[in-house]
Amino acid sequence: MAKTQLNVRVDEDTARAARERALERGMSVNRYIEELVRQDAGEAGHTFVESAADFMKQYEAVFAEEFGTEPENRREGRH
Repeated sequence: MAKTQLNVRVDEDTARAARERALERGMSVNRYIEELVRQDAGEAGHTFVESAADFMKQYEAVFAEEFGTEPENRREGRH
């Protein structure tokens, strides 16, 4: 994957913390920041899935009433 340069301004304490955490993990600051962004993006996806599951659980009775309780392939005898 091609790399793109991104310039970010942070206060000195944040910069120091990023350098220290990266060093503790044996990686460059660039790699550390990249990992943080990927984790954050993954958490957003995870949060969406959890919210969708909560929605389905909350409205399970409505869906069951409207569409039945068994998947269509089971109702027709297919597995």
